[in-house]
Amino acid sequence: MVSGNPLTPPNTASVPAAASTSAGFGSIAAVAARLHFLRPSSGKGFGGCGILRYATGGYPRQSSPKLGQGIPTQARAHQCVRFCGFDTEPRCRHQVSTISSQHDPYYRFNDVMYRWISLDNWTYSRTFKTPFDIRKWQKVNLVFEGVDTVAQILINNITFGRTDNMFNRYSFDITSVIKEVNFVEVHFLSAVSYAAEQSRCHKAYSIPPACPPPVQKGECHANFIRKEQCSFSWDWGPSFPTQGIWKDVRIEAYNHYHLIYFSLTSFFVKSAQQWSLEIEAIFDVVSSKPIAGLVTVNIPKLQTQQTFSVKLQPGEGSIVLLVNINKSSAVEAWWPNGHGKQTGYNMTTTFIMEAGYQIEKFSKAYFRTVELVQEPIPGSPGLSFYFKINGRPIFIKGSNWIPADAFQDRVTYDTLWLLLKSTADANMNALRVWGGGVYEQDEFYNICDEIGIMIWQDFMFACALYPTDQNYLESVRAEVSHQVRRLKSHPSIILWSGNNENEAAIASNWFSIPYADREVYIKDYVLLYVKNIREIVLTEDKSRPFIASSPTNGLESVKEGWLSQNPYDTHYGDTHFYDYSNDCWNWTVYPKTRFASEYGFQSWPSFSTIEKISSTEDWSYTSNFSLHRQHHENGNDQMLQQIGHHFKLPQSTDPIKKFKDTIYLTQVMQAQCIKTETEFYRFSQSEIIKGEGHTMGALYWQLNDIWQAPSWASLGSMFRVPVELKPQAIMENNRTEFMRLRKSKQQMS
Repeated sequence: MVSGNPLTPPNTASVPAAASTSAGFGSIAAVAARLHFLRPSSGKGFGGCGILRYATGGYPRQSSPKLGQGIPTQARAHQCVRFCGFDTEPRCRHQVSTISSQHDPYYRFNDVMYRWISLDNWTYSRTFKTPFDIRKWQKVNLVFEGVDTVAQILINNITFGRTDNMFNRYSFDITSVIKEVNFVEVHFLSAVSYAAEQSRCHKAYSIPPACPPPVQKGECHANFIRKEQCSFSWDWGPSFPTQGIWKDVRIEAYNHYHLIYFSLTSFFVKSAQQWSLEIEAIFDVVSSKPIAGLVTVNIPKLQTQQTFSVKLQPGEGSIVLLVNINKSSAVEAWWPNGHGKQTGYNMTTTFIMEAGYQIEKFSKAYFRTVELVQEPIPGSPGLSFYFKINGRPIFIKGSNWIPADAFQDRVTYDTLWLLLKSTADANMNALRVWGGGVYEQDEFYNICDEIGIMIWQDFMFACALYPTDQNYLESVRAEVSHQVRRLKSHPSIILWSGNNENEAAIASNWFSIPYADREVYIKDYVLLYVKNIREIVLTEDKSRPFIASSPTNGLESVKEGWLSQNPYDTHYGDTHFYDYSNDCWNWTVYPKTRFASEYGFQSWPSFSTIEKISSTEDWSYTSNFSLHRQHHENGNDQMLQQIGHHFKLPQSTDPIKKFKDTIYLTQVMQAQCIKTETEFYRFSQSEIIKGEGHTMGALYWQLNDIWQAPSWASLGSMFRVPVELKPQAIMENNRTEFMRLRKSKQQMS
């Protein structure tokens, strides 16, 4: 049950229970008890549940339907129950109704009309029967892979856990409280209220910015909660501060030991001319004594098999193994799109420990090295800033990625595949996962591994200063440890970056901080990004580089105490550059930088996209709807100004035709602007003029939209389509929308 202020309940439909094998535990059986209490609609289930996604609506207490019952299945060493019935977060109340498109949270002004949902507190509750004999297991955990965000968790009326970080994994020991029949509750506190309270309690000094600009129609103090920052609003997106269970939730029961994390990273030993794999496995060891055993790693295609004697210590025990690849086997490396194949090798890791328990882990091994080269350039002051993949300098060409939807549970595998495949088809080889969104789901990185899209991975801090009290830092440290352990096996990730634009925010004094107070914020900056985040990254992952911010002067910023006087210096690091007043066709206004990691221009999405979430009265460039949808100050006027440099503005007496023509010209203008700037960076890679040049990266802002609105995106928000349409059909039915990408395609080839 979800309590609060529910909307009209939809009809109910049953979702059958089923048994499955948990992918993380090899041959050890598990049961997935699939429960329901909302009408299912199109989509795929979250986490490992594989059930249908739920539609708009909640239930008043008196009309809650009966909960389904799970089917118990015996397992040898591990039991898992997944509570898909929890997949009813308040964010689902925003979703598209099958009755009327007017209930779509993206329809017209609904981002404001539905704001009450995020201002309320919500409780999820359900009764469940434990589908295994609890007496047979030493430890039983309730595991949340993702909770959004602030919640109190009770089982059988006993509080045993709290959450405050959307990006962390939570595991609670419920061994002492679980019964045959249980009642579980998750009490959510409004993220908006929580952030405001945390800001109010931080009395020593202010942590800016307090609120977003009024044009964004957003909520305040996003920097005081470890949550998707753009969910409070951004200059291209709405304010939907969601709350709910956004990833898998399950019960795990086990004896002796349990595998929590498993990762592998590759290294090439030049002195030996040999590839090696570092395998790390982290366990929860229930036993009070050390557990000894054997670990065998087998990669058949590389004729490599090694067995290791290991010992797990009580508590959180870890194993680190170094596997040397057979020299007689020819290893095919992983290459970025356009530079070679993305070869991976099937690998089996078998853990056979005392008491006869066995874990068999199946994974894919990739071989790739990455270097961030910062060295003197002949004829130029400063340092280079470029990437070598497998020893080869690579020009990074691509875009920036933002969340594909304001409601993460609506982002399906098909959505990710279509966006990422479009990226590769446009001859891009890289994306930057921007720091104001989320660490993407596993499928995102798996696809990037498969098609050769390199990932510049920000940590989730953006355009703000952040608190550094003990509780906040402990939460961040847990978040970073979890995310690095979860993601470091992916060869597509080539860089960790501490934040988006926060070095620049302090250096350029975005928030008008008095000079006398500046040292306090510099100290906080170094404490958060260097002494905590960087320290954890370097401990957890030695296979790829780390920078503290973007833009940054790289090693020069380090030399200046991690905060350079001018992070936009074209002689160092990367730059972000935006200019909406000068003629974008005039390439002389662009910086001859070492690496352009952000640049771009706005356009409107196609009319076919806009008409789905608007009404006839909105179809004017100056309508209330058009003004409401534009979250960038003066953005609509800036687009007209750019159009006016080279085109005549539409003059049709038909207002709808005039609106359509204006939309089209904003897209043509955007395509030409990005084309011009991208080509400038491309030809700047081979020259040094007045000490500037040797540009080795161009990542325009931005690839995708989060909703239907004017933005910097080249791919519009057109993925809200019937699930029976296959990707090819989607592309055919959205040919007009895809023109936005194709117009920008040539400069990336």
